[in-house]
Amino acid sequence: MELPLFTNLLILLVTARIFGEIFERCKQPAMIGEIFAGIILGPSLLNIIHRTEEIKVISELGIFLLVIIAGLEINIDDIIKSLKGKNIIISIMAFFLPNFSGFLVGYFFGLQAMTSVFIGLCVAITALPVSIRILMDLGKINSKVGQKIISIAIFDDVLALSVLGVLLNIKDTDMSMLAVTKAGGISLLKLFVFIGLLTFTYLMIKKLTHKSNYIEDLLDRLISVLKGKEPLFAIFFVFVLLFATFTETLGLHFIVGAFFASMLISDSLIGKSNLKSIEKTTSNMAMGFLAPIFFAGIGLEFEITSIHNIGLLVSVILVSYVSKIFGGYFGGILAGYGKNFSLTLGIGLNARGIMELVIANIAYKAGLISSEIFSILVLMGVFTTITTPVMLKQAFKKIE
Repeated sequence: MELPLFTNLLILLVTARIFGEIFERCKQPAMIGEIFAGIILGPSLLNIIHRTEEIKVISELGIFLLVIIAGLEINIDDIIKSLKGKNIIISIMAFFLPNFSGFLVGYFFGLQAMTSVFIGLCVAITALPVSIRILMDLGKINSKVGQKIISIAIFDDVLALSVLGVLLNIKDTDMSMLAVTKAGGISLLKLFVFIGLLTFTYLMIKKLTHKSNYIEDLLDRLISVLKGKEPLFAIFFVFVLLFATFTETLGLHFIVGAFFASMLISDSLIGKSNLKSIEKTTSNMAMGFLAPIFFAGIGLEFEITSIHNIGLLVSVILVSYVSKIFGGYFGGILAGYGKNFSLTLGIGLNARGIMELVIANIAYKAGLISSEIFSILVLMGVFTTITTPVMLKQAFKKIE
């Protein structure tokens, strides 16, 4: 018998926060503990709670806010910086080598082309929020290699979400070469239309920010006139939802619009105090309630019994480590950095965590990957996130 919704939410949230706290105290991201909470409560172990439609909707809101938080941590100027000079070599190697390697694993095991592509995409991504957290914990966030890791992780996240938007358009075709080529072309056109809007908005913002604190002053005056509660938060979400609606209208996933829209918001645009207020409110909503439910929901859908192909599991995990670390390493060597610096770079890009789980979840909901592949990708995300801080700490010692 299914428990009432709010009873489910109560049990999920309390258990997720308890396990999240335990993992935080063990110097691990809380999300790992929250996933374990879902695994314990779900069909894999106790079978108390199941992922109902209501929990799915709340999880979608969790994804929405997590992507916004990731976007707020990114400055578009940093993306432009990651495309300049030597950085582009590392960014390309650190994304495309793992992507191709993940695809080859799927192809070798006889999986469908679209499933193989999604495995490649999940292997290629670096979870920017997780990387930032690990570097902060190690006290290396402002080091040269730390800044390189962040700029490359930004490139990987942006590229992965752009590719995701195209892939979700292709999924409704009959997968014939002609149909895929046509759908892919239309999807790319839609993506370019969106990038055009994004570029136009960015240039307008740059132009307005040159006029002293024009937007910040305008925003402050508007907030002082409005009588409702949290007007700044409401205005911010109207802006993000406009972009999310536009991408959905184009046939791209809403998180693409939400992610890029939140990237446009910076302290130079709306002021440091306003940005901090938005970040704090969004983080409180996400990390206090919606994100734990999302990650626990992943645990609910994780089925260890669905993994029959142990060879595929081992291959995906092994390739995820080797291809990502070597992608960053070879990129660093080609860009002219030393061996220890390049190896540290590769290891720092290895954590998947949040963004990989978001993409795997979207692919699973869209029917593009099976329960077995989803569970394998969850395990891959958990393993790489848990082991990266330990490996990175040792790598930094070699540089020093």
